[in-house]
Amino acid sequence: MPEADSFPRTDALDVIVELISELDEPGGSGFYDRLCEALCRQASMKRAGLLLYDESRRLVVPVGSHGLDAELLGTVYGSLEETPIAQAALAQDRVVQVSSDLEKWVPARYVGFAQLTTLTCTPVSAGGRWLGVIFADRGGEAFELDEEERSAMWTIGKTAALAATVRIATDQQGRARLLQARIDLAREIHEGVVQRLFGISLALGSEHGLSDEARRRAAEEMQAALADLRDALERPLAPAPVDTGVTLRRELDRIGDSYKDVPVEVSWQDGVEVPLDLEPIAQSVLSESLRNADKHADASRVEVNVGRLDGTFFLEVRNDGAVAGSRGTGMGLRLAAVEALQAGGVVEFGPEQEGNWRVRLVVPVRDEER
Repeated sequence: MPEADSFPRTDALDVIVELISELDEPGGSGFYDRLCEALCRQASMKRAGLLLYDESRRLVVPVGSHGLDAELLGTVYGSLEETPIAQAALAQDRVVQVSSDLEKWVPARYVGFAQLTTLTCTPVSAGGRWLGVIFADRGGEAFELDEEERSAMWTIGKTAALAATVRIATDQQGRARLLQARIDLAREIHEGVVQRLFGISLALGSEHGLSDEARRRAAEEMQAALADLRDALERPLAPAPVDTGVTLRRELDRIGDSYKDVPVEVSWQDGVEVPLDLEPIAQSVLSESLRNADKHADASRVEVNVGRLDGTFFLEVRNDGAVAGSRGTGMGLRLAAVEALQAGGVVEFGPEQEGNWRVRLVVPVRDEER
């Protein structure tokens, strides 16, 4: 059994103050790296990795580390169901330590990871919400945690939960602001552009001939309407793309291993790579497509095709089991479509024959990227 005895939750205010004073990007990877470093200092650890649950990707993925090779950490992924040590830490809200039978507590693919012998797992949770965990060890050495070390690790886990909660709230507020901006834009176009064009249409549809003055005013109104419309459409209508720290190819590898109930079949055209500037939108479309397939369909398979055609890069996601009458898409995919427009591309989505649903991203590729 893991060692998860109760322990005094001592004040680690000095550590928290130090972390906050160095905070440059709320919830950013630099802050999470410093959290891991602080945990290592407080508990005499040599290596630590912080993993948070990414709802859109349905995976627990690394967001910060200390003492670990970044490339090696980038291959780490998992789910709560396959990691009993994380289940125990989160359910008991305690720092859990295991020193034997690691294959019972972590996924089999990580049993030999970095010569582990003793492993700790710190819960990252707040208000009953499970957000992630921090794994840490002493470079492969066997050890035993004392109560002071457990308390410090637990407190740092709560600090990580605070940062993650702020990040989630900020993301939600950003989406709400974006939605309101789109509503305001629609209202502005209706009250300005549409009203101007309506007035022009009435004048042009009149049975009486137009005077020179009326024609001049109609032309001025038309120019003003076009200027208003141009100004409105130049506004950013999609959130800034987020660098996930992984490539689309790596993301598909992770997803293929994590979506056990719905097989993900990938067809990747030989010699094709995703242009760096298209990585965020490609991954956004992929994650939203999978989310919608999970939410709006009873899918038994998902097909992903990646390639180039006639000077364009394309990503196509198909799933079966689309429910009749379902819209099959939500705000996330619609925002991704707007983001694609700003990159000069399009996102098409809709039903196909025999209950299939397709999402397709197509973006022109510059000559130097081909």
